[in-house]
Amino acid sequence: MNSTSFDYVIVGAGSAGCVLANRLSADPGLRVLLIEAGGSDDRFLIKMPLGFLRALFDPSLTWGYSSEPEPTLGGRVVWLPRGKVLGGSSSINGMFYMRGHSGDFDGWAAMGCAGWSYAEVLPYFKRMETSWRGANRWHGAEGPLRVMPIDTRRLMHTPLMDSAVAAGFATTEDIHGAVEEGFSRGEITVDARGRRASTSRAYLKPVLGRPNLTVVSGALVTKVVIENGRATGIEYRSGNAPASVETARAEREVILSGGAFNSPQLLMLSGVGPAEQLRALGIDVRADLPGVGRNLSEHARVPVEFATKGDISFLNELRADRVARSVVQWTVLGSGVFATQINSCNIVLRTDPRLAQPDVQLMSNPVRMDAKIWWPLFGARQEHRVTADAVVLHPESRGHVTLRSANPVDKPRIQLNILATDGDMATARRGVRLARRIYATAPQSALIDREISPGLAVQSDADLDAYIRARAGVTQHPVGTCTMGVGPDAVLDPQLRVRGVAGLRVVDASIMPTVPGGNTNAAVIMIAEKAADMILGRTLPPDTGRPDAARRAAIVPELMES
Repeated sequence: MNSTSFDYVIVGAGSAGCVLANRLSADPGLRVLLIEAGGSDDRFLIKMPLGFLRALFDPSLTWGYSSEPEPTLGGRVVWLPRGKVLGGSSSINGMFYMRGHSGDFDGWAAMGCAGWSYAEVLPYFKRMETSWRGANRWHGAEGPLRVMPIDTRRLMHTPLMDSAVAAGFATTEDIHGAVEEGFSRGEITVDARGRRASTSRAYLKPVLGRPNLTVVSGALVTKVVIENGRATGIEYRSGNAPASVETARAEREVILSGGAFNSPQLLMLSGVGPAEQLRALGIDVRADLPGVGRNLSEHARVPVEFATKGDISFLNELRADRVARSVVQWTVLGSGVFATQINSCNIVLRTDPRLAQPDVQLMSNPVRMDAKIWWPLFGARQEHRVTADAVVLHPESRGHVTLRSANPVDKPRIQLNILATDGDMATARRGVRLARRIYATAPQSALIDREISPGLAVQSDADLDAYIRARAGVTQHPVGTCTMGVGPDAVLDPQLRVRGVAGLRVVDASIMPTVPGGNTNAAVIMIAEKAADMILGRTLPPDTGRPDAARRAAIVPELMES
C-alpha cells in the first residue's frame, strides 16, 4: 500500500466537499486532501445551464443509481441520478436556488439539533452567496456562490403571476425574505458569465493553487480505517490502477461528503451501522449504529400536464436553427435562453390555511418534459404543452439505504418508500387539484386548451391515487440517511460527529433530520459552511433579525379539499 498523511481527509468533491476543501485549506497550516470518484467537470453540458437536461442522463457523469422496485408505486423502479464528477450533483442539477422555509430549520432545533435554528443558519446562507439583490437583511453579496434570477421573458411567467392574484394567493418578490410563500420568480446558481456556478467552480477552482490542498479524482474510497475506536484514514482504489489499494492518513479527521446514498454505504462498508446486517455480510462491526441508512426522505412529485392553445411553449426555442444560435450566443456572450433555467414560476403554497408553512410546491415549466430538438419541414412535430408537477414538501414517508454486498463496487440498495402514508397521499392529491385550480384561472386559463394528465376524467380520490402511484417520481433531493440528533437512531451528534467513532464526521445532505421544503442544494452548501466553522472551533453569531409570524402570506385561499 502507498500511504500519505494529511490533517483532514474529505471523501467526495460534491456540493459539501468542495466547500469544506476551500474553508479548511484557508488555514495554510492545515494539510487537506479532497478525494473524488468522478473526473473533471470541464464539460460543455455542465457549464451551459440548460445543458443539465442532458447532463442528468450522461452515464459518465453519474453513479447510475436506481431504486429497488417500489411497493408504493406498483413495483416501479425509480431512476436516481447523482453526480459522479467534481462538483457532484451541483454539476448536473437544475441549479434551482431555494433555502427552505425558516420553520424547517427551527424544526431541526426543536428535534434536539442544537445550533441549527433558522437564526443560527441564516448567517451561513448569507456568507455563502453573492445575491443579485445585493446585501440586505436576508442576503449576502460577498460569497463564492453567485445567485441570479431566472430570465423569464420567454417562459410564460406573467400569466401565472397574474393568475396567482386572481386565485387569491400571495405573490412575493423574495421567497427567502419577508414572505416565504406564494408565487415568485425562481433563482438559480449561475455566474455573471452565464456559466453554472457549481461548488467546484465557485469554491474549489479558485483555491486549487494552494500548496496545502491536494485533490485526487478518479479514486473510489472503499473503507474508512478505524483503529481503537478512531478514524485514522481511508483506503481507496485509483482509476488507473483499480487492483491496487492506496491509503491516506488523517491526523485530525476523516469527513464523509458522499451524499445521502454514498455516505451511509461507506460507513457500513467500514463497519459502522446496523450490527446484524453488517455481520451477515462478513463485515467486522466497529460501531453498532442502527440508524445508518435509515430515515431516507425524498420529495415525491406528481406530473400534471396541459396542452396549450397554439404553439406558444418553450418548444419554439428548440427549433434546430434557434438552438444553434442560442448555443453560439451563450458561448460568446453568456446570455440567451440557454444561459438560464426554464422555470415559469416558483410556486410554494399551503393547501390548508391551518398549516404553519407551505406543504406543496408546483414545478411549473413552459414546456413538455420530453421535448426534443426539431427541424422545420422534417418529421412530426410535438404538441405544445406546459407542466406543473406537484411536489410534497414535507413527506412523512421514510425509506432506507442498505448494502447489496461487502464489495464497494456494488451499488447500494435504495428503497425510497415514497407516498407510503395516507398523509403524503392526501398532500399529493391536494397538490394536483391545486395545479388544476391555478391553470384554470385567468389569464393562465386563456393559454390552456385541455388537461393531458391526469386528465379531467380523473377526479375521485381513488382515481387520483391510482394515477399518482402510476406516475409519481422524485425530485432528486434525498436526505436523512446519517441523521444528526439526540435519539437512539441518530447517527451524528449536532456537531456532525459520528457517534462511537472519534475523528469521523459526515457533512452532506444525509445529516438532515427532515428534508427542507425546497430544493436541497443550497441547504447542503450552508451545512458545509457551518460544519467548516465547527471543525475549526468557531461560529458566526446568530442573526438578530429573526423573522416572525408576519412573514407568512397575509392571504390564504379557502381550505382545499383532501
